[in-house]
Amino acid sequence: MSSPASKSQSASLLLSRLVREDRGRIISGLIARVGDFQLAEDALQEAMIAATLHWQDGKIPNLPLNWIMQVAYRKAIDKIKQRKTEQRAKSEIAVLSVDEAFEREDIGDERLSLIFTCCHPALDQKSQVALTLRTIGGLSTAEIARAFLDNETTMGQRLSRAKAKIAAARIPYKVPEIEEWPQRLQAVLAVIYLIFNAGYSSGPTEGAELVSEALYLGQMLDQLRPDEAEIEGCVALMLITNGRRGARVDTNGVTVALSKQDRSLWNKTEIDQGIALIDKAVTRHKPGPYQIKAAIAACHNIGAGSDWKQIAALYSSLLHYEPSVVVRLNHAVAIAEAGELDRGLALLRGLQSDLTHYQPYHAACAELLGRKGFKEEAKAAYLKAISLAQSKADIRFLTERQNML
Repeated sequence: MSSPASKSQSASLLLSRLVREDRGRIISGLIARVGDFQLAEDALQEAMIAATLHWQDGKIPNLPLNWIMQVAYRKAIDKIKQRKTEQRAKSEIAVLSVDEAFEREDIGDERLSLIFTCCHPALDQKSQVALTLRTIGGLSTAEIARAFLDNETTMGQRLSRAKAKIAAARIPYKVPEIEEWPQRLQAVLAVIYLIFNAGYSSGPTEGAELVSEALYLGQMLDQLRPDEAEIEGCVALMLITNGRRGARVDTNGVTVALSKQDRSLWNKTEIDQGIALIDKAVTRHKPGPYQIKAAIAACHNIGAGSDWKQIAALYSSLLHYEPSVVVRLNHAVAIAEAGELDRGLALLRGLQSDLTHYQPYHAACAELLGRKGFKEEAKAAYLKAISLAQSKADIRFLTERQNML
């Protein structure tokens, strides 16, 4: 017979798993029914507390996910009843009839609707990111604020404003119509990749939680909407990029250039998964920017080096989708690496006015100027790059490169 302590531990582990794996499904189902982000969050919190109290003696229900949703749903109804305006409460309660779906194993999945609501173009991108992490990912306000170097109170206010705007603007809680899908999907993928990049850029260990959240969100989206080439491309890009995480910084805390990384430190399983996914995506013949970016990332796995000619060609294709100055910068570097140093450097010089405060631009200029033998210009570019660098690892790397001139 199990001891009370072991039963309590089993209940605690089950709750932890539900919070991590199914929170997005629960909260999306609640929001779909009650139409209120904050009400759904408050009701779910109370349901989790109730589960902690009721399950600790081993009385775990047969369908724990459904139990949580049903209790949270009833908590939401109770809260509506307590609202000041009696007439409004009655009209809302009439809509919230008892949902027999809670009694069945299949309770549906509203997460796709939720993520499109969180990433609606009516919200600014930072609010989209914060709301996605809060509702789908389940991160606390403090965790989100810490990840983006914000004050917790400020982040809390941002989240509150975003929820209020969704309610006031009556933003529809649904998957976009077919004609809206491509544009809206790119916005969702942009949010997910922004979360990934924020974590990845923080360092090999510091941003691990955000990287994990982005991968979770991307893979969740792939499960909810299978056979979408751009979703597969985005997940592939994150897997391949993250697979190199362990080799990004050496034992002295210095950033290691991709060409100099110890490939034995790469996560081959993760990289292979990403390459297999992008290979599958391109067979759908529905090209898009994330597939191209994933293909570029995969080109760095050719033998012991990188296929720079192919990378330059892919960046040229990417410019048709994203004619941004950063893509033009990467295109210029790829051209130089492919053997056309003068052309690459000329293209970089043409970007100077647009990238004055962009650290990678000055680092790229410094590298190419150094190769051309323009030492003084290269040193000046390294100094500028060092002054703009955000991480200690990058500062050490750039300083070492400058000292080698």
